[in-house]
Parts: sequence; C-alpha cells; structure tokens
Amino acid sequence: MNVPVQYKIAGRSASEIAASIEAGVREGRLAAGAPLPTVRELARRLRVSPTTVAAAYQRLRLRGLVAGQGRRGTRVTHRPPLPARSATAALAPRLRNLADGNPDPALLPPVPALARERRPRLYGEQSHLPELVTLARAQLDDDGIGGEIVIVSGGLDGIERILQAHLGPGDRIAVEDPGFTGVMDLVSALGLSAEPVAVDDRGIVPAALVRALDRGARAVVVTPRAQNPTGAAVDTERARELRAVLDRRPRALVIEDDHAGPVAGTPAISLCPRPRHWAVVRSVSKSLGPDLRLAVVAGDAETVSRVEGRQRLGQGWVSHVLQRAVVALWREPRMAERLAAAASRYSERREALLGALERRGIAAQGRSGLNVWVPVAEEAAIVGALAERGWAVRAGEPYRIRTSPAVRITVSTLKPRESDRLAADLADCIRPTAPGSATR
Repeated sequence: MNVPVQYKIAGRSASEIAASIEAGVREGRLAAGAPLPTVRELARRLRVSPTTVAAAYQRLRLRGLVAGQGRRGTRVTHRPPLPARSATAALAPRLRNLADGNPDPALLPPVPALARERRPRLYGEQSHLPELVTLARAQLDDDGIGGEIVIVSGGLDGIERILQAHLGPGDRIAVEDPGFTGVMDLVSALGLSAEPVAVDDRGIVPAALVRALDRGARAVVVTPRAQNPTGAAVDTERARELRAVLDRRPRALVIEDDHAGPVAGTPAISLCPRPRHWAVVRSVSKSLGPDLRLAVVAGDAETVSRVEGRQRLGQGWVSHVLQRAVVALWREPRMAERLAAAASRYSERREALLGALERRGIAAQGRSGLNVWVPVAEEAAIVGALAERGWAVRAGEPYRIRTSPAVRITVSTLKPRESDRLAADLADCIRPTAPGSATR
C-alpha cells in the first residue's frame, strides 16, 4: 500500500485519524477507489493500537466515506458523501443548456403568495395539513396506491428516511444502472452497498433484479416513469414480471421514486402496495416546482410510522406555508389541464429529438420524462464537441455503475425546431467527416 506516501494520514486518536482521511478525500488527495493501509500497517506507522485504527475506519464506514472490499481491503468509496473539490462550473452564457435536468420554468404554475397563510403555526399542532392529505389521498387512490401518508421535504428526503427506517451500513440495496445520481450518492452516504440493476426502455430488467436480490439486496429503489437519466417507464407487462419476482421475496423493501408524477407523460403503474414494507414517494418538484421542497410518501403503516417518528426528532414537520401553497395549487380549477398540457409539451419535445436522432441512425432512449439518453463511445469527447457547437449536455458517467458510456440530454426546454440541428451536430460529433474527404 502506498497511500501513506501519496497522502500522509496522521493522528493519535480514532477521531483524528478519521478526520485526516476525510480531509484527504475532501481535498482530492485521496481519490475515489483509493486503497487505505491495512489496520495493522497504519497502526504501526502511526504508533497507535490496531483498535484505534479500526475504530477510525469504522467511523468512516458509517458515514459512507470508505467501504470494506474483502481481499481488496478498505477503499475510499466511489461516491464519497463530500462536496467535490472541483464543483461543476457555471455554464458559459453562449451554451444552450440541455444539461441541468430542470423542468421548463414556463410550464410551472406561479406559486401562491406566502402572505396568504392564515395564521402562524406553532409547536404541538398537526404536522400535516388535513386538506393536503385528503388531496394526496385522492390522487393516490386513483392510481391504486393505498397505505398511510406522511409529508416530507422532497423526494430524496423521503427516500433517505425510508432507507434509514429499515437498513443499516453495509446492507445491500438494488439500484438502477444507469440511475439517478442523487439516489446513488445517498446510498453511498448511508454506508449501503449498491447492487446495480440494468434498465431498458421499460424500466428495471427482471432478470437483473433477481440477480441483485439473490446477492443479498434487502431493498430496491425503482423509478416507475420518467426514469433519470434514460426516460424509461414501466408498462403493465413489465410491472407484472417485476411483481412476480418480488412476490417470491416478500421481505424485500420496495421504494418507488415517482419524482415527475403527472408530467411524466405516461400513466402511474405501481409495484406497490406490498405484503410487508413498501413506499411510494411522489414529489411535486417537476410538476409544481423544485423550490416547493415537498413530497408525499405513501407506505405500509410501520414504514410511515418510522419515517414520521424520525422526522419529529429533526425538522419536526414540513413548513405549513409550503403545504398550503401545494394545496392552493392542487385546488386551482384548471390545474389538471395545466399539468396535462405540460406533460404533452414535454412528450412533444422528447419525441421530436428521438425522431431526429433516429433519422440519422443514432440510437437513443426516452419513453417518458424530461431526458433522452444517447449511448456514445466516449462521453467527454462528445460533451466537449457539442459544447464547441453551442450545446451543453451531461456526461453519463455520474449515472452509471456498469453500463456503457452515454450522454444525457434534457429536453424540457428544447423546442422541436431545435431538434434537427442538435441531432445533426451530434451525428457530426459521433461520426466526424475525415479531413479532406468529400461530402454530399
């Protein structure tokens, strides 16, 4: 092991040693995947007991910074939960932003004025506005999803609380590959072990889910529609196949991340409810706006009780100001029509790009949601070449574990008339014309 040579780990106590390693990760001197010295080796170098080093490593494991990998020893995790040293730079103003994954601001409803809150809310009052729960209950019932309800501060907040309610550091969890970076980073931060599950146009592949569960995954996070980054959407046949897999493993926790909700462009087809532990997390971020920071979680009584109990120990409740804003938006007379129109607009933009790519022989995915996923040979080269032509897209690497390279293109603001030019530019980047060759 040459880690102490490349980055000098220091400290006399477990907390000092752990802080030294964390600083190395945060500052980029210990890269993702870097091996750490064995417990005995580091103890000898630092002249402390092996117990002290083992305790330091355990602290880092519990925070998801390092992971034990059997004969490969202890290594920095590939997604350590720390701010990256080289944060993503702001896009140049000249670039057409198709990289951020945001909804189109023009298709979001205006948020009601906060001054409309009737009176100050105080400690000891109901955490959830009854009218919000009633409206959420009606929507979920329409989609065949029962269970208890808890209101949380956004989709990832709900997923984190559900995972903490049932899993602990070291537990295995099946995640989509490619999948949402937020979920992957959260899994790492909680010290969980990710089992990648392949995704096609119809969501997670049943055979891949079987393999992950057979390898000991105790839970699975599924995006039923508008899957990020591929746009996959579960249909009735795939849902039936996945339920058959899960029915043979009734103890597995199933979490559905329905982040796009009514603007996904496809119906809600759920794998829940389940015999034991399950949860559906439905955020308003894509339909009403990311700044509302609110999601509804439906689940079995035990899961919802644990989530709500843990919430009370922290933030207590989701701001009633935000809850009332969502109630006001959902009650607007033409809100259903507005959301349906937004879903139609996103579908139009997505299909326009898919069609333009297909005409140029470029394979791509995007059955629903705000993104199109385009397999490429070299991500960085394509991202750079498109930037030279005025387009900003995302490299697929942060979304992948084992799947092949690709780029993600957010179509939420992409006008259909722009699709042909983007597709032509992408075709040129993928198959550049040789210097001096004739063109037709």
